[in-house]
Amino acid sequence: MNNIDIYLQALNSANSGIIITDNTQPDNPIIYCNRAFETITGYSHNEIIGHNCRFLQQQDRNQKERKIIRESIVEQKECKVEMRNYRKNGTLFWNELYISPVKNRNQEVTHFIGVQNDITERKRTENELREEKLSVEKKIEERTKELVDNEAFLSSIIQTVRESLLVLDNDYKVLSANTHFLNSFKVTNEDTVGKLLFELGNHQWDIPSLKDLLTKILPTNNPVIDYEVEHVFPFIGKKTMLLNAYRIEFEGQYKDRILIAIEDITEKKELDRRKDDFLSIASHELKTPLTTIKGLVQLLQRMIPENSNERYTSMLEKVSVHVDRLNHLITGLLDTSKIQSGNIEIHKEPFKIDEILNDTIETISISQPDHHITFKGITESIILGDDLQISQVINNLISNAIKYSPNSKNIEVFASKVGNFVKISVKDYGVGISSQDKSKIFNRFYRAGNIQKKFPGLGIGLYISHEIIANHNGTLWVESEPGEGSTFSFTLPIMKTNDNE
Repeated sequence: MNNIDIYLQALNSANSGIIITDNTQPDNPIIYCNRAFETITGYSHNEIIGHNCRFLQQQDRNQKERKIIRESIVEQKECKVEMRNYRKNGTLFWNELYISPVKNRNQEVTHFIGVQNDITERKRTENELREEKLSVEKKIEERTKELVDNEAFLSSIIQTVRESLLVLDNDYKVLSANTHFLNSFKVTNEDTVGKLLFELGNHQWDIPSLKDLLTKILPTNNPVIDYEVEHVFPFIGKKTMLLNAYRIEFEGQYKDRILIAIEDITEKKELDRRKDDFLSIASHELKTPLTTIKGLVQLLQRMIPENSNERYTSMLEKVSVHVDRLNHLITGLLDTSKIQSGNIEIHKEPFKIDEILNDTIETISISQPDHHITFKGITESIILGDDLQISQVINNLISNAIKYSPNSKNIEVFASKVGNFVKISVKDYGVGISSQDKSKIFNRFYRAGNIQKKFPGLGIGLYISHEIIANHNGTLWVESEPGEGSTFSFTLPIMKTNDNE
């Protein structure tokens, strides 16, 4: 074992979260993190690499400590701050952060090392600051605490909610079940109350992964969100249920309760399947005649009579443009259908990401001569993947940047190496995206509210791009503010570099 391996093993054995950022690259991206950093934040290694550390503050951007950090980086000096950060699941934790610059032989700062410790418990016990209530669950929890001494009030809420609800004690034994649950599962109180959750029915909830979530994750106050259970239930047959679980820390008599909410999504899943089948069939049926029309238009364009007037030529050109646009929409629908059904094909071969970037940008520049696309950075990296699909992602991001920047002609593309990944960023100066829309922007058919009427589209380009990058073991994300433009970035794992050939 060489010295580097020993150092890396030591770093990974540390209880403190440790990161290294590259000061020679724009925005100081993270190029290394140890296991403790992943554990503290809840993000995986692949989701961390390439980001700036500020992603841990999510929307809580007005902390004075952020200014201290920026000044320390500009002045290239050490600093220590205590600030609010947020885990991947949205829960808040207090972070004691040490930042120290690393200099080369020429006394130039090339990297920064950050060491963080979770001091949430210390903050809580000292009672110096209270955690902000960021989620609906915490708001419900806070309101419920005012009324927990009234068992009748709590029971009436549970009974009137039009969703199947169970209340469990700390040992996962059912304390009560609402009428909706009893009617939905065709059981009685005698069949349910007093029984362990995992022993109900034909043990339909006794699933190892669900059991782990409820017995290991839930006690840490992290909710179980949207857990799907497909099962042949007694009396009601095969159903798909969506389960959510929350631990409610009541005061007084009703301490430590677990609320289980169960939704029957069988019909919704079937409707989604039918919709996907329709999209697939309709797209395929439209594709064949559209290909014929496109061929006929191309034939007419090659056979234009010498004495034809300009209007005839112009109309043929317009028909060709609209056929291409319709072909692009149908291709997107077909890709969406393939992704949903799990039938999308990935032909993985080694390719040079720099060449794909240059070729794609050159093609777009030719078709969009009014826009200025600048490209900076050389990765000299080989990626194992489907080069056509990665080119499609780059095309989607740049095309979106052009589309949603009506008052700006400048688009910036940047490529770099961050650890064992390449990072590609596309920056525009357009309309931007609100924080509410950012969490949904990669959902299928989702379009931000402020652009639906101004810009045409189906809301599938970013969904397809997100799935392609995920299938290549990468991460796609966006940083944006309304009116200030957007930066879409993605990472891809490096297969090898030219230096290792």
